[in-house]
Amino acid sequence: MSDVTLPLFPLQSVLFPGGLLPLRIFEVRYLDLIARCHKDGAPFGVVCMTQGSEVRQPPANNSNTDGQQFEPEAFHPVGTLANIVAFERVQPALVLVRCTGGKRFKLSRTEQLKHGLWVGDAQWLAADLVVPVPADLEYVQLGLQKLVTQLISTMAADETAPFQSPFHWGDSGWVANRWCELLPISPQLKQQLMTLDNPLLRLELVADLLERLKIACKGS
Repeated sequence: MSDVTLPLFPLQSVLFPGGLLPLRIFEVRYLDLIARCHKDGAPFGVVCMTQGSEVRQPPANNSNTDGQQFEPEAFHPVGTLANIVAFERVQPALVLVRCTGGKRFKLSRTEQLKHGLWVGDAQWLAADLVVPVPADLEYVQLGLQKLVTQLISTMAADETAPFQSPFHWGDSGWVANRWCELLPISPQLKQQLMTLDNPLLRLELVADLLERLKIACKGS
């Protein structure tokens, strides 16, 4: 399978397949990227950072021993495609977009271009198999349904729902992904969960996290 070259958007968060991602774009290196992707109907890749910040920063303490103008950036090799579903240019140098998570990919090579934009050669990873939520984990599904119902009921008229429909309540991978987006866990742990190829294992680990974080679902 040949690699596909993708423009990359490193973030300090994780995008899951089927998830929603709002972005506020003001850095020069991303304004043109997002505008082109929107115009062409093309996706870009979201990757979780392991070093650096989302907005380019000068070297700490003004140290510049490597001759670099900005702090180095690094990110995990497994990411998720982002498809733009809403685009608004608020100001010439401020764009608001909303994206949905698509296929996962694994990077084989990355390069940072002169103006700071990252690109990478990627291969697609297999989509989650549709695995029904087993009976012993139905409480995880029901807890999510209850939470989402509560969130939607308290939303203002101009707010966007936390998840996009259709809702796949009986699908282990979909339920696990939505919980991962809501749980107060580190981006590194979310990355590990997103990378798992087994959706049922992901759901089982989510159940363990719910118990560890004392988030009540049983009896919901």
